[in-house]
Parts: sequence; C-alpha cells; structure tokens
Amino acid sequence: MGKSASWALVAALAGFLFGFDTAVISGAEQAVQRVWQMSDALHGLAISAALWGTVVGALFGGWPCDRFGRKRTLIWIGVLYAVSALGSALAWDPVSFMLFRLIGGLGVGASSVAAPAYIAEIAPREHRGRLVALFQTMIVLGILVAFASNYALGGTGDDDWRWMLGMEVLPAALYLAATFAIPESPRWLLVQRGEEAKARDILAAINPATADETLAAIRAEAAEDARAIKWGRFFDGHLKRPIRLAVLIAFFNQLSGINAIIYYAPRIFEISGAGTSTALLATVGVGVVNLVFTLVGLLLIDRAGRKRLMLIGSVGYLVSLGMTAYGFASGQLGIVLPFILAFIAAHAVGQGAVIWVYISEIFPSAARAKGQSLGAGTHWVFAAALTLVMPAVLASVSPVAIFLFFAGMMALQLVWVLVSMIETRGRALEDVAAELSPAHKGPTP
Repeated sequence: MGKSASWALVAALAGFLFGFDTAVISGAEQAVQRVWQMSDALHGLAISAALWGTVVGALFGGWPCDRFGRKRTLIWIGVLYAVSALGSALAWDPVSFMLFRLIGGLGVGASSVAAPAYIAEIAPREHRGRLVALFQTMIVLGILVAFASNYALGGTGDDDWRWMLGMEVLPAALYLAATFAIPESPRWLLVQRGEEAKARDILAAINPATADETLAAIRAEAAEDARAIKWGRFFDGHLKRPIRLAVLIAFFNQLSGINAIIYYAPRIFEISGAGTSTALLATVGVGVVNLVFTLVGLLLIDRAGRKRLMLIGSVGYLVSLGMTAYGFASGQLGIVLPFILAFIAAHAVGQGAVIWVYISEIFPSAARAKGQSLGAGTHWVFAAALTLVMPAVLASVSPVAIFLFFAGMMALQLVWVLVSMIETRGRALEDVAAELSPAHKGPTP
C-alpha cells in the first residue's frame, strides 16, 4: 500500500481525536453536573453540546472540503480540537463549558466528513475498505485511551475532570503537525481545480500501474459532473439511491444505542450495581473490546465485504441487546456487563467498521463531500438527540424498555441490510457510483 497507507494513517488520526473527544466526557459528566449544580435538563444540554457542534460540523463540513480542499480542512480540524480541549479544561461556568465543547464538536463533525472522503480518494481500490476503516480503528483507539486516561486521573483531586478533558491537547498538537506532510486528494485536484498534472503525480505515487486508468475514469466522471454538485442538484433525484443508503446506515448506527451507551457507560454500570471506581474500570473494558473487534472488522472488510459484516453485526446486536434487557428484567445483573461488551463487539465488527467506509464509497467524486456531510450529519443529529435526552431517560424509564427499544431498531436494520444494501468491496469508486445512478440497468454484482 506504500505511501497511501501512511497518508491514510495521518488522516485517520482525526478519528483518534474524534473518539477521544466522544468518550472523555463520560468520566467528567457527573463531576460537571455536581460542580455547577445542573438540573438533568441543563446537564443533558451541556453534555450534548459537543454533539450539536458535531451536527453543524458534519452538515457544513462538505463546503470547506470542496472549496479549500480535503487537506486544508483536515488542518483546521486539528486547530478546533486543540482549542476545545484547552477551553473545556479551563471552563468557568456551564456556558463557557458548552461553548468549548461545541467547538470540539465542530471538529468531530468535520472530521467525519473530510477524513473518510480523503482516505477513500487516495486509497487503491483493493485496500480501500481497510484504509478507510483505519478511521474507525482510530476512533475506537481514541475511545480506549480516553477511558484509560479517565480511570488513571479519576480520584486525583476535585479538579480531576479538568485534567481528563485537557489531555486531548497533546494528541491534537501531534495530529496538526502531521497533516502538513500529506498531499491533497488527487480527485479533488482534478474535479475541483482541473490540476491534472498534480493529480497524476499523486496517483502515480499511490500505484504507477493504474495511474493513467484511474485518471481517465476521474476525468470522465468530472466531465459529466463538472466541479462540485450544488445542493439543489444533489437533491434533484439522480442521487436518490446513495442518499437513501447514506441516511439509513447513519440512522441505524445511532438507533443501536452505541453513543448513548458510550457517553453514559459509568452511569449504566452503576445502575447494574457496580461502584463508581468499578464502573470507570468497566468502561476501560468497553474500550478494549471495541478496539479488538474493530481490528477484526478491519481485517475482514476487504475479504468478507461490507454487507456481510453488517449482517453479522445486526444479529449480534439483537442477541446482546435482548440479553441485556433480560438481565435487567430478571434481576440477573451479573450478565449485564458481559452482554454490553458483546453489544460493543457486534457494533465494532458491523456498523463501526462499515459506516464511514460505505458512505465514502457510494457517491460520485463531485458529490462525495456533500454525501459524506449528509450521512455524517444524519448520524450526529440522532447522536445529539439521544445524548440530550439520556439523563432524563435513565432517571425515568426502566433499562429493560431502553434496551428493548434499541433491539427493535436493530431488527429493522437487519431487514434493511438484506433488502437494500449493495456490495462495494473491491470495486472502483466510479463503478459504484455508476451502479447507483438512475441510468443503471441490470443485476447488482
């Protein structure tokens, strides 16, 4: 994979910060509520502030990607992460805390657009799934490091939560420095700037044997869809199939309950009978399982394919969520932690490994950034909404009902995967876009 792998790894480091920022708040959220004596409603708003920023970053992240390039957008994402980490650690009241968390959310949202799009556009087709899935691998590594950092810093003083949040400054600075060393996306250079010579040089560095063939395919696609597709044309009907796929995979991702469980993992474990210290340690176990099974998904995604991993994950969701609900219903709380870990494993192999890869593959180059924005925006709207309501839900709704609801959603996902998903493994991006166009006739490969 050569140079493309190292470039993909740098872009994927945005995912590490994404994961760290997402999970670090789990160790600080109860202290934040206590320090500023927040009501459940204000607390939910404060903790979800980052996610509302993520919604904005995701929905509008396609604009800088198309206007200024994938690389420059990735650089500014690093700046947002660093400012957010420092500001959240030094916050002096709920408003300042929410503002700096929202800034970090802008970085998370924009990274979920820019990084997968960049990696998909510089990756050889035979390794594209694995390289784009590096983004998800880095997300779960960031989650694990955040959980471990929270556990190490927990109990070190009244302001331990500030240190938890401030730790993100270090990886943000390292990521920011590394992004200056990667090239721009060759597809962006050709489609948006018409800089064919530069695009060919980068494609030749990726794979000299296929550089001319890939350049010709991009040129042909660019001739049909000149430059970036405007939002009006994006929604005119010719992209309805990839739009539907992107929206639904993102919808089901969050209706599994994954972000709700990650954000409030210590609280959920305390409900099942664990003490505070044990609950924090259990979240480290969540991070380890997430990382191990994401690596399994990384190994399988270019072998088994995207659709098969989604099927495996859907069945795993149904079993683990159903058994977690049973554990709470029957009073057998000892099975709650094992089956939540099984749920994390199912997510990591299925949705976790597939979502960012799949959304990055199903749109043509001229619409990829906007398609990534739509899919990521859908994902983060539902993530923010769930995070906003979860404190009140956990206080007033039985865990049995909560986990049965998520299980029901995953039954619907299983049906959708069987009926609607197409396979994209090992195919050129331009071929996938052609199949999903209204003009396509014939069977799905």
